[in-house]
Amino acid sequence: MTIRGRKVGWIGWSLIILAGLVLALFGLWRWAVSAQSVALLDTTDAVFTGSGAEVTTPIAFGPGKDQVLVVARTQASDTEPRPVVIFIHGGSWAHGHAPEYAFVARNMAARGYVGVSAGYRLVPGGEYPAMLEDGAAAMRWVVDNIAGFGGDPSRIYLMGHSAGAYNAVMLALDKRWLTDAGVPDGAIKGVIGLAGPYDFLPLDSEGTINAFGGTADLDQTQPINFAHGNGPPLLLLSGTEDTTVRPRNSKALAKAMTEAGQPTEAVLLEGTTHLSILLALSRPFEGKGQVKAAIFDFLARQEAKSSGDIQPPER
Repeated sequence: MTIRGRKVGWIGWSLIILAGLVLALFGLWRWAVSAQSVALLDTTDAVFTGSGAEVTTPIAFGPGKDQVLVVARTQASDTEPRPVVIFIHGGSWAHGHAPEYAFVARNMAARGYVGVSAGYRLVPGGEYPAMLEDGAAAMRWVVDNIAGFGGDPSRIYLMGHSAGAYNAVMLALDKRWLTDAGVPDGAIKGVIGLAGPYDFLPLDSEGTINAFGGTADLDQTQPINFAHGNGPPLLLLSGTEDTTVRPRNSKALAKAMTEAGQPTEAVLLEGTTHLSILLALSRPFEGKGQVKAAIFDFLARQEAKSSGDIQPPER
C-alpha cells in the first residue's frame, strides 16, 4: 500500500499503529479526567512508571469515605528519611477520590520523595470549611505516621491542583486549621499550587457557590486575604491557556504575597491548560517535562535551605 506516493513497509505500519494507539490513549485519558474519574489513568501511569514505587491501600484519617489517603514510596538504598509531598486533588470540591490520584504520589516517589495523595469530604456535606479541616487532619496523620513509611515529618510539602490547590495554599496561609489539628507550627516547608483559585469573589460558578455559598463571611474564604510574609514559600503554576481557573488568580496572590514580604512569583506555562497541567504529573503525558521541572526545582531549592548536611533527593 502507498501513502502520498510512498510505499509503506511493516515498520511504517507499526509506527502508524503505535501513533494511533498513543492518540487513542491520550483521548481516553482526557475523557476520563473530564469525567472526574481517573482510576483508569492511575492504572495506565503505573505501567509507565514501573514497579519501583509501592502504593499503599487506602488509609483512613477520619470516619468519612473520602477521608482517606494513600502513600507511595520506593525502597531506597539509603537510610535517611525522605522529604514528603502531600497532593490534594481538585474537582470543584465535589468530585474525586484520593486513591485515584495515586499517580501523582507515585511520580513523587519515583523522584526520591515519599508521596501522599490525600482526600477530603466532598460537596454536598463537605462545604467550607470541611475541606480545610480535612486537609489539616490529613496533615496531622502524616506528621504522626509518615516516619513509618520512610518519610521525614519535619520536611513536608503541600501540593494541589485546582480546588486542591486552594486547599493547600489556604492551609499554609490561614494557620488556624493546622493549629486546631495540633500540627506543629512550621511543619510545611513549601507549597505548590497548580491552577488554583485564590481570589474568586464574587461566587460565579456552580462549584464555588455550592462549596462556599453558605458562608456568612466570604472574605474569610479567600487565600488572597491571608497573604503574609512569614509563611512557607509558594510556587504558583498556571497555564496560559487555562480558561477554567484564570491565571490572574496566581498573579494576584503572588503580588499580594510579595507586597506582604514573601517574594512570590506566578509561573505561567505557555500553551498549558487546566487539564494538561495535571496530566503532566503523570509519566505518559509529562510532555517536555516543564511542569515537573518547575516542581522539582522548587523542591530542591527548599531542601537545599535545610539545616545540617541533608541533601535534596537525587533526580
